[in-house]
Amino acid sequence: MTLESTANETHTAAPSSGEAPVTTGTTPGNPKARRKVTLGPVSLVAAGPGDPDLLTLRAVALLGEADVIVSDVDVVAIAETYRRADAQIIPAVSTDGIPLDHADRVKLVVEAAREGKDVVRLIAGDPVVDGTLLHEAAALRKAKVPFEVAPGVSDVTGIPAYAGFGLTGGRTRQFRVVDAHDTELVWEDLVHPRVTVVFLNGADRAAEIASRLIAVGAEAKTPIAITRRGTTVDQRTLAGTLGDIGAITKGSKQAGHGIVVVGDVVSQREKLDWFEVKALFGWRVLIPRTQDQAGPILSLLRRHGAVPMEVATISVEPPRTPQQIDRAIHGLVSGRYEWIGFTSVNAVRAIREKLSEYGLDARSFAGLKVAAVGESTIASLIEFGVRPDLMPNGDQTTSALLDDWPVYDSLTDPINRVFLPRADIATDTLAAGLAELGWEVEDVTAYRTVRAAPPAAETREAIKTGGFDAVMFTSSSTVRNLVGIAGKPHHSTIVACIGPQTAKTAEEHGLRVDVLAENSTMPALVEALALHGESLRIAALEAGEGSWRPSRRRTAARRKVT
Repeated sequence: MTLESTANETHTAAPSSGEAPVTTGTTPGNPKARRKVTLGPVSLVAAGPGDPDLLTLRAVALLGEADVIVSDVDVVAIAETYRRADAQIIPAVSTDGIPLDHADRVKLVVEAAREGKDVVRLIAGDPVVDGTLLHEAAALRKAKVPFEVAPGVSDVTGIPAYAGFGLTGGRTRQFRVVDAHDTELVWEDLVHPRVTVVFLNGADRAAEIASRLIAVGAEAKTPIAITRRGTTVDQRTLAGTLGDIGAITKGSKQAGHGIVVVGDVVSQREKLDWFEVKALFGWRVLIPRTQDQAGPILSLLRRHGAVPMEVATISVEPPRTPQQIDRAIHGLVSGRYEWIGFTSVNAVRAIREKLSEYGLDARSFAGLKVAAVGESTIASLIEFGVRPDLMPNGDQTTSALLDDWPVYDSLTDPINRVFLPRADIATDTLAAGLAELGWEVEDVTAYRTVRAAPPAAETREAIKTGGFDAVMFTSSSTVRNLVGIAGKPHHSTIVACIGPQTAKTAEEHGLRVDVLAENSTMPALVEALALHGESLRIAALEAGEGSWRPSRRRTAARRKVT
């Protein structure tokens, strides 16, 4: 297979659409008549080179509408990300885990379509270039099943862009795309100083490719790049020349599917490399959390190239005796309180659920002053329809909230009571501080925190042996509970803490704290970890080392906490 293009050419594929009724069987009372079966819509969707964020808007829409997704095994995770909650995902593999051939994959699609279901065939990579589209579209046409095509970002352009170079530029005006396994390649035709050559499926044959090109006249100093697992956080690019790439690949000990690019454009990498130099690129970051708690910290970490993994350390359950919280909800509605203070997302959730039990909603907060601390807590309240009256600036801590809380004034405050719905293990710092300000505090247990079940054995092993590059603690309880259910993180793992109290708890458990956020917010914690990662990256470059991931540079010589 050979594909040629110039810098100014664009290629588009026109979708095929429509609905074709299929006649099958007979109808009662008229054995010669055939009943009509309306086929469900079928879409052939390109998943792209690997990064889920590179899916087109059309692809995301089709995945969200599908009843059935027949997915290549490499992109099942993408299907799970964008599918409708009740959609069925069918991996295109045999019972033995072997990928199905084109005919069997299409058979799965046709069977679902004939049941009237909306079907997406999610195809890894770029089916327009690798020939998959031709085979599967032809099989659907033969089965008289209409379809549409949603093309995507191509491996040919997407992976080089993530590797830090284009396919044209400077004196290079054209590029060619060939299959490295094509036995009919005319190697002499691939040697031209103004043409970039992209070898699909060529990563494990890079040394052979280089030798063949040199043998037919290519200069040994011609740049070459090998990129595996392109556009994902596991992407790895090896760059060199045709003359030295053999030694480079041998020393790297890397293997697996990928593309090879040969030409002067690879030199652009020195200026345009942006993906593999992210501060936390490829870092596995552990986030101990409460069982149902998820937030923006995941997307923030991914922007820095990290691979975040959440582990539940705390399970949230209702209080053992609900009478106290029931009385408090009644008082909230009847005007017993001047203020209500929220210090966690779980507290917001607990109050929402209680209000819902009584058929109430956010209107119950009318006339009540609301205080909140923590970005996720504030966001949860706003999502409920309640905008807090009091929020600390800067550090999102109860101390900061207390600093901003007004003193009780009997002349301006008709009621002196404050309702604090909190966890059963919450400290009394806020309640004591409010009492000193003249408020009468009703500190009510709205939920209980119970230590979660231990994570999977594989995760526990990674925690103890340094399989994670960093762990991010967002509260003292996450420190205590992670150590309790999974053990202490390995001494090579970077420990990042959101605030001084969390850091103190970590040190009390024998952990070395490497990173402390400047202020107690999630973005500040992620930024602090990224800055630390960047300092390690620069140090690794200066030392001539290829990796700055702690899990790959673990050493027993690191200082232990005494």
